[in-house]
Amino acid sequence: MWDKIIYAFVIMLATYILKQLFSETPNNIKFQSKFLVFYIWTSFVALFTLPFFVFRPKNVKNSLCGAQIVKHVTKLIEVKWHLRNGRILAEDRGAVIISNHQSSLDILGLFNVWHVAVKVAAIARKELFYIWPFGLAAYLAGVVFIDRNSTKDAYKQLKITSDVMIKNKTKIWIFPEGTRNKDFTKLLPFKKGGFNIAVAAQVPIIPVVISPYYFINRKKNIFSKGHAIIQCLEPVPTKGLTMEDVPELITKVRNIMEIAYKELSKEVISALPPNYPLETED
Repeated sequence: MWDKIIYAFVIMLATYILKQLFSETPNNIKFQSKFLVFYIWTSFVALFTLPFFVFRPKNVKNSLCGAQIVKHVTKLIEVKWHLRNGRILAEDRGAVIISNHQSSLDILGLFNVWHVAVKVAAIARKELFYIWPFGLAAYLAGVVFIDRNSTKDAYKQLKITSDVMIKNKTKIWIFPEGTRNKDFTKLLPFKKGGFNIAVAAQVPIIPVVISPYYFINRKKNIFSKGHAIIQCLEPVPTKGLTMEDVPELITKVRNIMEIAYKELSKEVISALPPNYPLETED
């Protein structure tokens, strides 16, 4: 009796989900499914690559291998990435990459340009380490996890990473806004950690701006086809600067990036049809 009830329930649930997935009307199941595909594929790749990463733990080249596999999921979720001024990322030197943060998709954008920068150590919040198998694979791939609630520990981790950056000419990728920003008109305030490291190591800062994800509207459950532009700006030197110069340096870099962000926002939005359902801040 119960087996028939459960069987009927599973059939009805599967039918409902399939109907929602193939519906032309936006809905939450269809919206969440694209993120789910990304997360499942990333977890699968992490599980598959873990045994290989163990042989060279915390080597940033592991990240490059993983990124080359994960990035192909972008075809399934129908998002295209366009890199501009990639030559800046390709230069073989230590640097701190400062990028804006909008969504978990930012990491997919990073995966799609990783082969250009080659040696990159991404910075992530400590909580992500506990999402296994991704967290463990990321740790073995050289991702640096920091505790945002402990400034002292976070700085210590970044200092260790900066030594590796100088020695191995590795780039550190940081999202200084600290949280996701959905405003198409401005960037959130920047935290100073990455700037302190750049000045202490006397390496340049490479501002990287990702255009707004106009194709995502969480309020209306829309995740349509789209493209994102990843624009590398000219490096900002830190040679000769001291810690006293950090506040001014943050303001300078943020202003440069905000101008570029507004220009990219205008570029992608102006190409959209009238009444396109953009997600806006309340």
